[in-house]
Amino acid sequence: MRYLAVVLLTLVLTVSCNEYQKVLKSEDAKLKYDLAEKFYNEGDFRRANRLFEQIAPQYIGKPQGERIIFMYANSFYQIRDYYTGGYQFERFAKSYPRSEKVEEAAFLAAKCLYLSSPKYSIDQTETHKAIEKLQLYINQYPTSENLPEANKMAQELSEKLQRKEYEIAKQYNTTRNYESSVTSFNNFLLDFPGSIYREDAMFYRFDSAYRLAINSVSYKIEERLLEAEGHYNNLKKYYPQTKYADKADAMKAEIEEQLKTVTSK
Repeated sequence: MRYLAVVLLTLVLTVSCNEYQKVLKSEDAKLKYDLAEKFYNEGDFRRANRLFEQIAPQYIGKPQGERIIFMYANSFYQIRDYYTGGYQFERFAKSYPRSEKVEEAAFLAAKCLYLSSPKYSIDQTETHKAIEKLQLYINQYPTSENLPEANKMAQELSEKLQRKEYEIAKQYNTTRNYESSVTSFNNFLLDFPGSIYREDAMFYRFDSAYRLAINSVSYKIEERLLEAEGHYNNLKKYYPQTKYADKADAMKAEIEEQLKTVTSK
């Protein structure tokens, strides 16, 4: 029985494949439309996409065009071609601004950009575009059922940008370029005041300022020690129970000792 089932399944797939190839080569747009919709409804988005690609231009401006262009765009999304899917959803929204599908298209266009966003360590141009598109959707559809997901995606992308800037500043600290590290952490804290990396950034800003101070030439050391002390005070002000307390307190004690030495001269 199992062998028979395998044989029957093979025959069905062969017939289906032959039908698909035949229709794909046909000049009959209606035939292609019917088969594309059949594949689409069955979840065979890759074959549906190939057929929609051939007929979509012929249906622009026709009653079926709205339905076809949406399914065509969604087939890209379903096969994870997010770049093209996003473009096609935007095209749909512009072509059919009064469609009942326009909100869904706007959401999926933004989601495609979100899904195209690269890992934090490389260029984040696409991430910025995705945040802009999501914010536009949130503003246009404030009561949408997709709002929680849109906000969640925007937050994740924001945290990705935060991590990139945080890691750049941290790398300056790691490579002992302390002056650049302090500057970068200052910028980070200004740009992302509510960041999940705020405590870490404040500590490593202090750490960089401390190391810059104790390695300074004599005529700059007092000024830099006082600056480092200010960064310590900020860290303790906002995070009295900071996870970096032991390290920070030890560096603060060293700063106090150094200041006594400097001011006694």
